[in-house]
Amino acid sequence: MDLRLTGKHVLVTGGSRGIGLACARAFLKEGAKVSIAGRTPTHLEAAAAQLLAEGHAVRGYSADLSDPHAAQHMVDAVQAESGPIDILVNSAGAARRTPFGELRPQNWQDAMQAKFFTYINVMDPVIKRMGERGSGAIVNVIGMGGKVASPTHLAGGAANAALMLATAGLAAAYGPLGVRVNAVNPALTLTDRMAEGIAADARLRKIPEAEVLRDAQSRMPLGRLATPEDIANAVVFLASPGASYISGAIISMDGAATPMVA
Repeated sequence: MDLRLTGKHVLVTGGSRGIGLACARAFLKEGAKVSIAGRTPTHLEAAAAQLLAEGHAVRGYSADLSDPHAAQHMVDAVQAESGPIDILVNSAGAARRTPFGELRPQNWQDAMQAKFFTYINVMDPVIKRMGERGSGAIVNVIGMGGKVASPTHLAGGAANAALMLATAGLAAAYGPLGVRVNAVNPALTLTDRMAEGIAADARLRKIPEAEVLRDAQSRMPLGRLATPEDIANAVVFLASPGASYISGAIISMDGAATPMVA
């Protein structure tokens, strides 16, 4: 299926690992031009080298996206070198999973900085420029923690819930200007970040991490945990012209583990 993304300029934050890297690869396979952003230069270099070995060239940009000035500078650099951003995928930043008994006020503030503001700081300049041009698509990779409260992810879940509201609100505000904004909410996905959540759950339940992982897999109606590629496939579709009348959608991607009407 041709998703009509050839030549589109895509910026993927958190594009050096996990779901972000899978999204970058999927867009490249569709013929898009991809820029990736992340905090750690070595991770960006490794991702660029890996994609180059697969026959794809990307530009990498290192920035602390929790800093609005650094995020603005990154967006300016991306556009100066590769042109206007047609599609933004936010996948950078993750709040640390912490059992509820260990939470302190600083944990809640840190969660908002790590997850909410890393997205908002990039979306703000990008969506305004998309609105001025009259076109654009944004997909936020958020997480089921904002839909279903978890005792090990309350602070991060609150940040996720705030991002869901921002997604829906920005979609309504910028729809008349030709910009679509959507979100996907993955549950446990086989990435490096998943290990932190497994460890937090193991501490809370006082059982081995391997047992936590087995329990998680056994609860999935589809019989397995998600892969980064599963999430990337949905992101690429939502960003494409094939999803031209989907905006403001918050799509749960937990393999029907939590039956809900949403």
